[in-house]
Amino acid sequence: MTTPPVANHEEKTVVFEGTTFRIQPVSNDNFVALVDGVPVGRIVYTFGAANGVPEGGAISEDTLTAVAEAWFGAAQQD
Repeated sequence: MTTPPVANHEEKTVVFEGTTFRIQPVSNDNFVALVDGVPVGRIVYTFGAANGVPEGGAISEDTLTAVAEAWFGAAQQD
């Protein structure tokens, strides 16, 4: 069983599957996800849904979408 992603808005991170994604804003609903300082993709909130858009092949779309859902889900609770 996979542990769900955990978002921390104060630290601007999401931890998922042993990887810490640092989240940097581009705009209100568009963020860059970085791993060890390297951009691995974007997380965006459009048309009422969280989406992950990978850059390169390091991280899958499913992983980034899970990160996006955790990030934007936690934002709705703040």
